Amino acid sequence: MSQFFRIHSVNPQPRLVHQAVEILKKGGVIVYPTDSAYALGCHIGDKKAIDRIRDIRRLQRDHHFALVCRDLSGLGTYAKVHNSAYRQIKAATPGPYTFILPASREVPRRLVDEKRKTIGLRVPDNEICRALLEEMGEPIMSTTLILPGDEYPLTDPDEIRDLMQHQVDLIIDGGYCGLETTTVVSLEENYPVIVREGMGDTSLFV
Repeated sequence: MSQFFRIHSVNPQPRLVHQAVEILKKGGVIVYPTDSAYALGCHIGDKKAIDRIRDIRRLQRDHHFALVCRDLSGLGTYAKVHNSAYRQIKAATPGPYTFILPASREVPRRLVDEKRKTIGLRVPDNEICRALLEEMGEPIMSTTLILPGDEYPLTDPDEIRDLMQHQVDLIIDGGYCGLETTTVVSLEENYPVIVREGMGDTSLFV
């Protein structure tokens, strides 16, 4: 049975944030809100937790996960970023975008696209995310909470609790989230490529 925390969407309670991060650090899988949709998250280096997320969503081995970051300060640790890409990311974050970038050696190989050696990075505009990441001190490995056979993400934390209380270690209720996923932008080259249109203004990358 998972734990269920109601965390304030504007002023997250430090005690609950600390407890949530302790669950992540001990290998737990959590459901948490972002600025687009609810997501599944775990510690970046925990293979068992990542495999649990794959099982929950029935993901193929080549599925792209994203590293959710508090800000751009650690960007160079996990990705190789040229100057023009950095300027574009800075102009669009925090926000509902996932950026595909060449991965650095700091990223666990199991999270990297084997053929293209890339990783997705994201800086959400969400206070609960920010609080978790600040307490965590490193990114959270993440993927949108879309259950097998569903077209859209789950949005209602009470419904998530009913459906997933035996599959994850913690569900964070941060209020209702949207149905739309992030816009995915590839910055592998010197120009941006819109891989998937979702939330967010794509004209920033024209």
